[in-house]
Amino acid sequence: MNTSKSLKQRDSVCGTSLYKAVAVALTFATLVSVQHDAVAAEREQAKRMYDRLTGTPPSPALLDTLTQRVQNQGLYPTAMFIMDKDQAHSSPFYSVTLKNFATPWTNRDQTVFAPLNDYTATVIGMVRDDKDFRSLLYADVLYVGGSGAYSTTDNTMYANLESSNADLRTALQERQQSSLNGLPASATAGIITSRAAAEAFFIDGTNRAMFRFTLMNHLCRDMEQVHDTSRPPDRIRQDVTRSPGGDSSVFQNNCVGCHNVMDSMAQAFAYYDFDENGGGTGRLVYTPGQVQPKYLINSDNFKPGYVTPNDQWENRMRLPGQNTLLGWEGNNDFTVRRGEGAKSLGQELAHSDAFAQCQVDKVFRTVCFRSPESSVDRSKRNDIVAAFRNSNYNMKTVFAETAAYCAGQ
Repeated sequence: MNTSKSLKQRDSVCGTSLYKAVAVALTFATLVSVQHDAVAAEREQAKRMYDRLTGTPPSPALLDTLTQRVQNQGLYPTAMFIMDKDQAHSSPFYSVTLKNFATPWTNRDQTVFAPLNDYTATVIGMVRDDKDFRSLLYADVLYVGGSGAYSTTDNTMYANLESSNADLRTALQERQQSSLNGLPASATAGIITSRAAAEAFFIDGTNRAMFRFTLMNHLCRDMEQVHDTSRPPDRIRQDVTRSPGGDSSVFQNNCVGCHNVMDSMAQAFAYYDFDENGGGTGRLVYTPGQVQPKYLINSDNFKPGYVTPNDQWENRMRLPGQNTLLGWEGNNDFTVRRGEGAKSLGQELAHSDAFAQCQVDKVFRTVCFRSPESSVDRSKRNDIVAAFRNSNYNMKTVFAETAAYCAGQ
């Protein structure tokens, strides 16, 4: 027997077996590592979505549940579960995130440090109840809460809700606005005719503020961005001088561009005012058929200017030009659209493409901590806008799609 040859064969067999064993071990270790990394990534994604949707970290037990949901169902369904109004863990989404999201829209300073009010509560309630968010600008609706009665002259009920740390997930109830503030249903316009909006944007002035801030808050455009000097100035009121500082070119090249858009549309609010009594009291006033005196002030500035006779508005931004990019609903013939009152104007604004995109952009900044500026972000933004439309304008869809997109970032 050749002992040397036998030993070599044995060593070869043993070496092969050892190699196979090591290879199997390494493969197993790699699989375990990959699985561990995947679980860790899914856990981090679940945590990031909850953090950003609620502003608070999840408990370890909740994080385990969310991680399992990410693994089994995916990111989008998990984000929807985080906002599920029937789950107690969703409370911060309504009481913190949505309140901070909407509060800057309710005041001229656009600060988040403002009290809960009927405007903010209505935004929160409509998101919670999966309402068509476009109707925020024209529905006969307000959300109330607490044991107190809604007041047309103060904000006490909402202040009490906030001071008691009420769970806005469950505390808010939908009501017909017309049953609360005495307006005819046809004169209600969602948050536009809420007490908070009236106090901020109908008070004093000329009611132009209501149009400007509605445009800013819900179409993400200020007047400079819809400025158009190509339109005629025939609807610009008497209070606007045609020669600021004695120079008519300033009016022709600047002032006319904003006022020919704003004055023809702010006429929708001609019958509204906010009667301020001081001491935090005051109420929305509606005088059907009677134009508020503020529309007729400073008539000596330009006597031939427009004298407001009623609340009929015109949207001249539908005419061919830069503002058709706002995507007006049914704008196939590019003609002026007319309507009467705040409700029809709210619908005109809310049913534009700009309204839908604006909501997505605001959510993107809230959840992703940035605007959708890169080409990848803008492409995703367009996808989310489409999903928003397909969900009958359910804002939870926007929050969930955006949270899922930014979960790994």
